[in-house]
Amino acid sequence: MRSQTDTAPRGALRLAALGLAASLVLPLYASSAFALSEIKREEIPAPVTPSQPADDQTGTPEKSVPMPDPIQTPPAANSPATDQAPEDEQSEPQDEPATPDATGPAAPHLDTEGPLPEIVYDLSRLPEPVARMRSLLVEAAKTGDIEKLRPLIGKGDAMPQLSFGEIDGDPIAFIKALSGDGEGQEILAIMEEVLNAGYVHLGEGTDEDLYVWPYFFGIPLDKLDPRQKVELFKIVTAGDYEDMKQYGAYVFYRLGITPEGRWAFFVAGD
Repeated sequence: MRSQTDTAPRGALRLAALGLAASLVLPLYASSAFALSEIKREEIPAPVTPSQPADDQTGTPEKSVPMPDPIQTPPAANSPATDQAPEDEQSEPQDEPATPDATGPAAPHLDTEGPLPEIVYDLSRLPEPVARMRSLLVEAAKTGDIEKLRPLIGKGDAMPQLSFGEIDGDPIAFIKALSGDGEGQEILAIMEEVLNAGYVHLGEGTDEDLYVWPYFFGIPLDKLDPRQKVELFKIVTAGDYEDMKQYGAYVFYRLGITPEGRWAFFVAGD
């Protein structure tokens, strides 16, 4: 069995050996760490600030050079003043009020401030040429044969206005195309209903002197009384009436005859 005197020197020697190893390793680690930090410092360039740019060679800040003022071209003699507001800040042109596409005596042109035209139901007050043309149109409509209108339509300048646009081809074919049934019976029914309503005499003594059916064409919609609205709904639906309110006028089918008995128009729209 070993005595304490034998183990003590060995322990002291082990500690001494460890201390000697540490004293040799630490300086090497410190030296290598210092060298590593030095390498990193040399590889990373110093930060450059806008006010003090660094010189690549000396590392001393250079003097800042002021930027020159922007070159401005003097305005021409006839150019507008430079203090004019930018285009996007100038006031935009005001839109002109929309004008109706429809023109002529068949277009609605009510005088809301003037006196209302007389609503007439008495057919005996019609001039004879007007009464005759109306009767011929009603009889043709009752037959259900759209061809019965052909002799009344005529040709050339004598033809009635059937649209606010140009009509290409046969007017009877055009009327058929307007009719929901494709044969013209719907249009004939509307024509008969229109001509059985009251009428108004418009433009008396002018170039647009006309007898027009139905009388709603000459009366603003907001001036119709309850009884007249019932008569209106015999021709149009309540939905049509609501749509026409935006125009303030009756814009469904209307038919005009001149005092000389010429069929002037049968159109719908504004």
